[in-house]
Order: sequence, then C-alpha cells, then structure tokens
Amino acid sequence: MTEQGQSDIQAVSRMAQILALFGPDSPELSVSEATERLRLNRTTVHRYLTSMTAAGLLERGSRPASYIPGRLMIQLGAFAIGQRRIIQLAPAHLRELTGRTGVTSVLSLWGPSGPVVSLVEEDSAHGTLVTVRVGSQLALDTAQAIAFLAHLPDQLQVDRLLASLPLAQRTGLVERITAAREIGLSIYPANQRGISVIAAPVFADSGVCATIAAIGTDRMLPTAPDSPTAVAVRETAMALTKEMGGTRPPAPSDPSDQPND
Repeated sequence: MTEQGQSDIQAVSRMAQILALFGPDSPELSVSEATERLRLNRTTVHRYLTSMTAAGLLERGSRPASYIPGRLMIQLGAFAIGQRRIIQLAPAHLRELTGRTGVTSVLSLWGPSGPVVSLVEEDSAHGTLVTVRVGSQLALDTAQAIAFLAHLPDQLQVDRLLASLPLAQRTGLVERITAAREIGLSIYPANQRGISVIAAPVFADSGVCATIAAIGTDRMLPTAPDSPTAVAVRETAMALTKEMGGTRPPAPSDPSDQPND
C-alpha cells in the first residue's frame, strides 16, 4: 500500500473516532474535550474538526470552540434507522392517520440532541399542503421534542438539554413537558406562520422510541385535546405502541390524591 493510501485510511479512522465521541451523554464536544479523549495533538484534532465541519459532518455548537453532529450525519442517521422495526411498522399507521385527519403525518426518532424526522405521509387530496423534510433536526421547543422530553428515561440528559436554553424559554418548556405527561399529547397551537402540531409518544418495551405528529394549518388542525384530530393522533400512537410491545406509562397522579402517612 502506498504512503498516500495509508494516510487516507488513517484519516477515515480518525474521523470515525471523532464521530464515535458523540452520544446521548455527549451531544456536544469542545476541541479540548475531543483532544483529551482521543489523546491526540490539539492542532491535529482542531484540523479534523474544521475539515469535518466544512464537509457537513459536524456543525458549530452552542459553546465556544464546540461541535455537534452536522446535517449530513443527521440525514444519514435517518436513512440508517430505516432498518428499525418501527420504521417498518409505522407507514401503515401514518397513512391511516393522514386519511382520518386530512393533514400531514410525521414519525420522528430521537437523535443526538433532539427529534429527527424519519417518515412523512402527506395528504395530497387537499390544495394546501404543510410538510417537513425527512432528516430534519427539530428544535427542543417543537411539539415532538416536548413529547420525547416528557418521557425520556435519562432525566440528567433532559436537564442538560434544557440548561442550554434561556431561563424564560426553559420555564415555558418545563410547563409544556408537565402538560404533555398529564394529557398524553404535546400540542403546539398555531405559530407565526399559522402552523399547528399535535404529537404523541410511541413506546417500545425499552421506553419511548418515537413520536407521531399531525401537522397542518390552524384551520385544518384544531388543537383542543379532545378534538377528533387529537383523538386520532393519540389512538395512532397507542396502536403503534401495542405493535412495538410497549406500554404507555400512567399519567402522574395529583399529590392531593395520595394517602397520608
């Protein structure tokens, strides 16, 4: 093998080592952290991180000199998880949900730091179409993110993610997370563009594994918790949960209902 070939293989190996550093406990890494964990020269690590950012494998993080997985990795990840069982089961449920509601249905899975859109079922029967791209990374204040955060088993991970937000926004999200646990739905009324979302969690035997959401304009998608669309989203999530062998956890009880010692 030529010297150039050996160098290319080493470069691929090091990029793989860098990507392997990211995970639920490390959604964002600084140059110093990557240098320490890889035990490489800081200049070398910085060069790799910069090159991987230029290639779309990484993006700049919220902290100075920090990085997060890039859009290319998210898109590739969404494609790779297409082999998961839920991706095989969900399309029929999404089609049924779209047929019942007349709006776009979406399935998202949890990525490095938030939901990643993995399946989309559009309603082509209507002239107005609201949709989202497969592979899109959703922000923490979206309905599907709230549905996940309400049920993620790692509360420390939830706290770390929320800690990255401004206090006022963080307080609002905590209130929405609590409401999502209580009613079994995460509802996002019409935003500035008039788009509404209703989302519900899907559970496997290991816990929350996905979210299902209905997305449409405020006229197409009533957001009352007892609306036909909300009922359809909840029932679809429950049906998929049953197929996945999961169980929805009971809603938290009112402390006033607890017996006194």
